[in-house]
Amino acid sequence: MNQETHSVVVQLIGYEYRFACQPSERDELLEAARYLNERMGAIRNQGKHLSLEAIAVMTALNLSHDLLQQQRHTAEAEAIISRQVRDLLQKVDAVL
Repeated sequence: MNQETHSVVVQLIGYEYRFACQPSERDELLEAARYLNERMGAIRNQGKHLSLEAIAVMTALNLSHDLLQQQRHTAEAEAIISRQVRDLLQKVDAVL
């Protein structure tokens, strides 16, 4: 089923951007824009006179770093859980 796209306007550090999205994606797009606006605003408010492009690039790098850290932590947690499950299965096998 092909949904009709709608136009959504978001504000990012004082600039307005219009995006097309599916109605089912609208709320997530707005939430992502609010988060991005906060992060970009934090970089802009550090007192340095940066261009919009520099703020966007710095924000993208920070978000990429956060994502990579989260992925590493998730992979480590999955490895620990996998090891624990394997150990429990060995103990169950030993009892049986």
